Amino acid sequence: MPIISQFYGIAIRMFLKEHAPPHFHAVYAEYELVVGIQPITIREGQAPDRVRSMVVEWAALHQRELAENWERCRRNQAPHPVKPLE
Repeated sequence: MPIISQFYGIAIRMFLKEHAPPHFHAVYAEYELVVGIQPITIREGQAPDRVRSMVVEWAALHQRELAENWERCRRNQAPHPVKPLE
């Protein structure tokens, strides 16, 4: 599962040939969130509120890039890196 971004101890990943609906995984320590891309929603998982907020904020800033990476992964192509939250 390629890492497309990392910030504040959070790794953002996408699987190649992943199932619909479009989403990504955010991993922080022992926590994992599954986050929908359109619309941006926490679909599954648990994480501290601060981590959830940062992930949603980052996704909103990069929603177009996430959608493009989703399509790349569906075609079994490596996703492009996405700028981290600063």
